[in-house]
Amino acid sequence: MNRRLLTILVLAFVIAGACAFLVYRVVGKSMAAEKPAASTRVIAAVSDIKLGTVLAAKDLTTIEIVGTLPKGVILKPENAVGRGVVADLYMGEPIMESRLAAVGSGGGLAATIPQGMRAVAVRVDDVVGVAGFATPGMRVDVLISGEPPSTPGNQAQIQAMGTLSETLLQNIEVLSAGQDIQKDAEGKPHPVQVVNLLVTPDQAETMSLAGSQTKIQLVLRNPLDTKVAPVAGTAMDKLFADQTPAPVKTKTVVVKAKPAPKVVAAPPPFSIEVINGSKRSEAKFGSPGGQQ
Repeated sequence: MNRRLLTILVLAFVIAGACAFLVYRVVGKSMAAEKPAASTRVIAAVSDIKLGTVLAAKDLTTIEIVGTLPKGVILKPENAVGRGVVADLYMGEPIMESRLAAVGSGGGLAATIPQGMRAVAVRVDDVVGVAGFATPGMRVDVLISGEPPSTPGNQAQIQAMGTLSETLLQNIEVLSAGQDIQKDAEGKPHPVQVVNLLVTPDQAETMSLAGSQTKIQLVLRNPLDTKVAPVAGTAMDKLFADQTPAPVKTKTVVVKAKPAPKVVAAPPPFSIEVINGSKRSEAKFGSPGGQQ
């Protein structure tokens, strides 16, 4: 074999080996630097769990989460057992502190009421309950209709107006509707004709008085529409008032006629007597600029 060719082959193998060794060292260091992310086992729901349910050990399981844990996730089952669910949980979902009622508050509807708020029940039918569309989480307005109390000074006015309808409350959250928060022995909800609204203590007093003295109607609104609009009440006499629009009054425009141009009378003719020696002659003129 040619000595020169052999030298070239040996050098090529040496260079290839050195390159392979360098690549191995670099890749090995990078792989050693990348430590596997830590994983943590957290508490999750073993099946779908409805709002108001008090958690038991059979309702819980564990799942493994790699990386950063969500804020408020429960790590131990004893921190979840015996607490009520304030929002529906789904199978395999990690259980968060914000989805459970406080320790010792139990389950049911009461556990879902935020501090400082109240739940007031409104008896409804298909009309009052907006045909079943007033579901938990929706927003409604509360309308009342009835005859206002009369006093010696406004009896005639009250009789003339008849039944009055007004918007009592606006942008009220529906807490539960159409069915009981608890289940029967077969696991089915109890159908009841009631809607529970989430209100403040002052609003609860207003609703209690309105429920005993007037008829209540719920009006569904867009949950994103939180604006409280100024709404005036409507009386019965306005519904049957003459809806024919009043005739539009036309404004009479008087056009003054322009005065006719004045006719200037022609000046009377005049004459000039011309005396030429013993001869006399008379020249008559019709106007100052006229011809003889």
